[in-house]
Amino acid sequence: MSPRKIIIDTDPGQDDAVAILLALASPKDLDVLGIVAVAGNVPLDLTEKNARIVCELAGKTDVRVFAGCDRPLGRPLVTAEHVHGKSGLDGPNLPDPTMPLQPQHGVDFIIDTLRNEPANTVTLCVLGPLTNIATAFQKAPDIVARVQQVVLMGGAYFEVGNITPTAEFNIYVDPQAADIVFKSGIDIVVMPLDVTHKALVTQARNDAFRALGTPAGIAVAQMTDFFERFDKEKYGSTGAPLHDPCVTAYLIAPDLFKGRHINVEIEVKSELTMGMTVADWWGVTDRPANATFIGDLDADGFFALLVERIGLL
Repeated sequence: MSPRKIIIDTDPGQDDAVAILLALASPKDLDVLGIVAVAGNVPLDLTEKNARIVCELAGKTDVRVFAGCDRPLGRPLVTAEHVHGKSGLDGPNLPDPTMPLQPQHGVDFIIDTLRNEPANTVTLCVLGPLTNIATAFQKAPDIVARVQQVVLMGGAYFEVGNITPTAEFNIYVDPQAADIVFKSGIDIVVMPLDVTHKALVTQARNDAFRALGTPAGIAVAQMTDFFERFDKEKYGSTGAPLHDPCVTAYLIAPDLFKGRHINVEIEVKSELTMGMTVADWWGVTDRPANATFIGDLDADGFFALLVERIGLL
């Protein structure tokens, strides 16, 4: 089988970086057509820089990186330096990138790619707020029917919120964009906090990254060392959840994950619950199913895949 064509839309972020490394280390499974940065964990000037830093860390300087939207559709930007540090990639001491940022706007790259590739052959792999994707859908409605699948990290149901009492960060940053995407009719797979909070970087798992002895393995260990201090204190867990790599791991090894095809709607009106993913997990409404909402994973298999692939870089 030929590798699956993907566009990575991202706001790196240490866990975004690990997700990107996993994709770039898996060329037999994933053909990364390009990486598009969006404002989220940190502002756009840092997320596009961080995406290029990660490509250079992986030794993949031929991957094209684009800058997308610098703010949400209708709200001020909310960022997460309190989790990821001022740079977004605090932890390792990584050099500034030398590979160029592509001149084309990231949204136009998404549109052009979906128009030029055969219909239903490109998956959108979304690791941050959905601003770029929704903007592309609004600007070029013809591309919606050409998307093979959207696999995204965002939302929560049983785990409720991590930036407000009811909302997960990626959806909260741009709930209007999320609403557009979830109403698009596209095949959507969601990696909510319900599953990512089961992908915990324990000390033993972090030691396995460090033991690779490679620049990428050591950097991953240093990244997770940095951001786990926040999550362990917040949740009282044995390690930090590795959110975004669940997206690329699903594209490589979907059998590691379990979920349900249900209805998911986005709250966009109430400030109290803004950005909440209202997931009809128990099927108590007659609203049609529009997303596969993942709830469980084989954590040992997930980390074995990560260590194996990152060890190839």
